[in-house]
Amino acid sequence: MTRSKNWFSAPYLLWLGLFVIIPVLLILYQSFFDVSGNFTLGNYAAYFTSGNYVAMTVNSFLYAFLITLVTFLISYPTALFLSRTKHKQLWLSLIILPTWVNLLLKAYAFIGIFSQSGSVNQFLTFFGFGSQQLLFTDFSFIFVASYIELPFMILPIYNSIMEINPSLQMASYDLGATRWETLRRVIFPLSMSGVRSGFQAVFIPSLSLFMLTRMIGGNRVITLGTAVEQHFLVTQNWGMGSTIGVILIVAMIVIMFLTGEKNTKGGKR
Repeated sequence: MTRSKNWFSAPYLLWLGLFVIIPVLLILYQSFFDVSGNFTLGNYAAYFTSGNYVAMTVNSFLYAFLITLVTFLISYPTALFLSRTKHKQLWLSLIILPTWVNLLLKAYAFIGIFSQSGSVNQFLTFFGFGSQQLLFTDFSFIFVASYIELPFMILPIYNSIMEINPSLQMASYDLGATRWETLRRVIFPLSMSGVRSGFQAVFIPSLSLFMLTRMIGGNRVITLGTAVEQHFLVTQNWGMGSTIGVILIVAMIVIMFLTGEKNTKGGKR
């Protein structure tokens, strides 16, 4: 019986080895070579001593934090509403539906919406505000990134709220707590597992965004993901691009560890 279970796990282990472990090891290996193919530690030295890379790192974490914050502020009330509405499956389907659309198509759609002749500027012009420069701004980048990441924050929070025993809320009301106090002291603490999962699902991908920074941010938004793209596709400095990739992987692992749910023994799970 044990052998048969091992065979069932073989495809997963093969996929994990070919598409996760081996690529990560190749990136780590490539990070120790310069443009000429010589072994060096200069890539890591350049990263940690360069003001440009430090600024890109700060920008990456700042934008990822803002995107995560915006999605959380929208997602938690939305998930709370979904948990109390009658037509849950219909609303969930409407939330999941945009994830089926290709990311590139959504980016081009927002380019049209935020452009000088787009629907938003036409609306502003109609009310006398005049045409505004909305595209290629921090606002447009954070707005579009938050819209794209929104379902990945809503779903885990919704699932965690649905797992809360309704009798706990009733007990809170019976003890004299208001709706706000029940939300703050009962519902929110018990739904923190979903908040953590949503944080991971949004913050980690937002660290390495590069296509939206180019198409929506107009290269005004410079992140580590943009630097990786430039080094691999433009400067052909694969060693430096791999070094930044290693830094991103380490940062993602640290974030997953810090936001992981604690078990009863104080560890992470």
